[in-house]
Amino acid sequence: MTRGSKDLIAGGNRGPRPSVAAGPVRGLIDFAVAKGAERGALLAALGLADADLADQDSRVAFAKYVALMRAAKALTCDPALALHFGEAVEMSEMSIVGLLGMSCETVAEGLAQINRYGQLIVDLGVAERFRHVLADDLFWVIDARPEPEAFPELTESSFARIARGLRVFAETPLLKAVHFTYPAPSYRVAYDDVFRVPVMFESDRNALVVDGSIITRRVALQPRYVFGILSERADALLKKLESSKTLRGRVEALLLPVLHTGEAGIDAIVAQIGMSRWTLSRKLKAEGATFEQVLDELRHRMALDYLAARKVSVNETAYLCGYSEAAAFSRAFKRWTGRTPREVRRGA
Repeated sequence: MTRGSKDLIAGGNRGPRPSVAAGPVRGLIDFAVAKGAERGALLAALGLADADLADQDSRVAFAKYVALMRAAKALTCDPALALHFGEAVEMSEMSIVGLLGMSCETVAEGLAQINRYGQLIVDLGVAERFRHVLADDLFWVIDARPEPEAFPELTESSFARIARGLRVFAETPLLKAVHFTYPAPSYRVAYDDVFRVPVMFESDRNALVVDGSIITRRVALQPRYVFGILSERADALLKKLESSKTLRGRVEALLLPVLHTGEAGIDAIVAQIGMSRWTLSRKLKAEGATFEQVLDELRHRMALDYLAARKVSVNETAYLCGYSEAAAFSRAFKRWTGRTPREVRRGA
């Protein structure tokens, strides 16, 4: 396990917390390095290693992203770094959600899909971060995330990225105005350079105001069949993210790396999760499960995955699932499936 890798689990060990995908984190680091920041200093501020960010769909605690952004601003001497990051780096380079938006037929469909899967980018505990309002031929994209003033850099980068994307749809500007709830910062001029439209501060909302015709504009920057492939992958990632917020999902995440050691007992888990055995059992029961059931079903699922891949033997599968004897594994597998491990492996 690399240094700090436990923070890649959304919510850590004590409950769901806001998180961000590793893709945007890595994108911010690369952008800041290109502007003169030292990568080692950025990683130190983040508290992770480069290897922890190899999978762009893994999760990083949102608080770490906040610390990284502020360190990056200081190291690049650019107080408007979040605006410049959003303007320069497309979401399609950092997340499947950006690719999904590019494969939609229209802007309206793209906005709906981005809202549906937005938690895969940043999960702030809000089911749909953006509200869309069409009024008087103007289309409002309103950022409804909680406590935006606590980290205005997220609004800056998000709005700058959307504004950049709008410019590809028409020769005439579609963006009409931008609203922010916080006072104008010292780098106010950077907002004019990035948005190129009237910018209002101390507004009653954080919002982009766009020409109403935008919702019928075609996108289709990717072949349509790509949409189905990306949707299936995004659904799987969203299901995994939601699972990580349940106690059962957190227990599974802690069991998985120690499953092969034979030490995947309840005592090892309660020590990491910060609960007593009684509390853990009670909360799992409220979710309709027991610890023994979670462990048994995880072994079942992993055994099927290993055997289907046909990259390890039955004995090796038994070991990876935490069984010291192949015979015990075979008995458990017969109970799960009614078949022997060898029969399933041959069928695969």
